[in-house]
Amino acid sequence: MKYNVDIDAGNAFVERLKIKAPSIGGFGGAFKIPTGYEKPLLVSGTDGVGTKMELGGYSTIGIDLVAMCVNDIITCGAKPLYFLDYISTKKIDDNVADIMVGILKGCEIAGIELIGGETAEHYKQGDYDLAGFCTGIVEEDGIIDGRLIKEGDVAIGIESSGIHCNGYTLINECGFKHPELLTPTTIYTSLVSHLLHDIPVLGMAHITGGGLVENLPRCLPKGLKVEVNYNSWRIPEIFQKIMLNCEVPEEEMCRTFNMGIGYVIIVPPEVAEDATYIITKQGYKHYNLGNVTRN
Repeated sequence: MKYNVDIDAGNAFVERLKIKAPSIGGFGGAFKIPTGYEKPLLVSGTDGVGTKMELGGYSTIGIDLVAMCVNDIITCGAKPLYFLDYISTKKIDDNVADIMVGILKGCEIAGIELIGGETAEHYKQGDYDLAGFCTGIVEEDGIIDGRLIKEGDVAIGIESSGIHCNGYTLINECGFKHPELLTPTTIYTSLVSHLLHDIPVLGMAHITGGGLVENLPRCLPKGLKVEVNYNSWRIPEIFQKIMLNCEVPEEEMCRTFNMGIGYVIIVPPEVAEDATYIITKQGYKHYNLGNVTRN
């Protein structure tokens, strides 16, 4: 009798993964909490890749998955520790193997360990769904929540690698195709680690769905804002092509896409020059988005 779920294929898949991720395969993943923290807090986040999955790009979509999770938790000042994944599909095939290669690559870039996950078989053939789960650690008195931000502080934008993972429903519905749509999301863990080591960072924002319009205010105290100067950087051509081919108004573009800014830090004005030096040294472009003002 032929069953819908191939148990042997699933077991073989796990055994292959253990070569790169020896911690997986048990009922639960364990991770030793690093020493040196007096009052450690664990920070966790979960995310997916949305409809970017519909474009294929199986060898890099796993990097996107890791990026979407770790980029969220590092905004609190947390150091990412480990990652878990969930993949749902009809059949464990070469595409699933490619997805896992990307997840492992993303974990390597982020400096974290893959300690477990789940691969479920219940979608129709050719359909895949991904979710990721990440946990990091931060000292209780070192958590970054924006409470110290004040008037005059500087918002510095850090370049994205492209679309990242948001806005693909719009792109797919209008039928726009372009190789750059598959460019994986930038993982900012190393850069943020260098910044936190050398300068006081008061707030950070991961620019995802909603763009700067909706994500930047999430790291600001009530009563404060940043009037973003969209002329301070050259919006990448891929966004111009989407706006033209999909007939999207500029205002809607800014509320949907990152427009070339994937991450924002807010620092006191006296260390802004130091911050931009570090960002440049780490190989990223940066832009002065504006100063913090009152509403």
